[in-house]
Amino acid sequence: MSPRPDGRPFLACVAVGLAVLALAPLCFGSGFQLGLMSQMCAMALFALSYNLLLGQTGMLSFGHAVYAGLGGYAVIHLLRGMDGGSFVYPTVLLPVAGGLAGAGFAALIGYPTTRRGGTPFAMISLAIGELVHAAAGMLPAWFGGEGGLAADRTAGPAFVAGLWPGWTLGPDVHVYYLTAAWTAACTLAIHALGRTPLLKLANAVRDNPQRVAFIGYDPHRVRYLMLILSGFFAGVAGGLMALNLEIASADGLGALRSGMVLLAVVVGGSGLFLGPVAGAVVVTFFSVELSRHTGAWQLYLGLAFAAVVLVLPGGLAGGLRDAARLVARGQSREWLGARIWTILGALAACAGLSLAIELAYGRVHDAGGPAAVPWFGLMLDPFAPLPWSVAGALAVLGAAGVFLGRGRGRPVPSPERCDV
Repeated sequence: MSPRPDGRPFLACVAVGLAVLALAPLCFGSGFQLGLMSQMCAMALFALSYNLLLGQTGMLSFGHAVYAGLGGYAVIHLLRGMDGGSFVYPTVLLPVAGGLAGAGFAALIGYPTTRRGGTPFAMISLAIGELVHAAAGMLPAWFGGEGGLAADRTAGPAFVAGLWPGWTLGPDVHVYYLTAAWTAACTLAIHALGRTPLLKLANAVRDNPQRVAFIGYDPHRVRYLMLILSGFFAGVAGGLMALNLEIASADGLGALRSGMVLLAVVVGGSGLFLGPVAGAVVVTFFSVELSRHTGAWQLYLGLAFAAVVLVLPGGLAGGLRDAARLVARGQSREWLGARIWTILGALAACAGLSLAIELAYGRVHDAGGPAAVPWFGLMLDPFAPLPWSVAGALAVLGAAGVFLGRGRGRPVPSPERCDV
């Protein structure tokens, strides 16, 4: 009989994660930083809900934002009802309403759409996402038209009467702690769900649905239940986003939001439980920071997505896991020595590509006359030949470094694969 797995590493990770969530406002206390951390938490939960489909069940969805968007609209409608005096409801429990809205819509459309997996489900999910997004523009009473629906998150009591009267959810720090608490609770629930027979069946359906059907289980029913669970957690994440922004719009239902969560899961790595969390934090942070410094931030995200898929098929979490195994075996120096030219060449090529992108963006969006393009503290003229020459030289040197590294690099045995 095999020994029971030791749960101490997981408990240590839980303790560290809760400590980071609790102490983060002490280090980052501005309104912008608190809002960014709230977005990271909600996006992390959204990515975990998506990974229930992609990583656990093998269902690629291009319309997962529908469940989060409808959850956000449910929360906004309830806030508007409390603002009008129709009823009173504790605001901290509103994400449950968002989760029920997401799960309800998943239950409504999931039974016919989950009869097949793979490409058919992906195409159907894309069609449903576009359908709901188009319906949002035709039903302004429900979705608010192009401007969306706004509400006041302080319209109702934060808690039940008499419990913590100082909490109003008006300050950003209160909203952050609410978002962090819901994210932590749902993350633990998803982790506990991974120890149930349903998740084991979902993994089996992902790997071989014909074998699951052969032993007496219905793959369609497993996909359907997983879609409902995923929709619930996505709706909770959408409700948290709506509470943070105090608005819900049709943009939250579109393909761009679905693409962002797919990007977060793939970049973070769907093979590890905390991979989507890491991807959500990285994608959210760089989306906000890049949008503050360059107008071509979406192009950078697309290139980063392609680079991670090509270089790190297991995502950032998988790469960190392999690096930790190399360090544990004492092979990190050998690995670095074998690939030093490849790494330096890749960095030079990325610098040249970034410079070319900024120069091209500056030329396309120039409003008459040469405008200076900022690039790592330098102000460059996009119409001058010298910056373009530097970009080309960096790209050529980077390609040469990569080629040299591939020719001289010594192969190092990669760590064996281990499913976690």
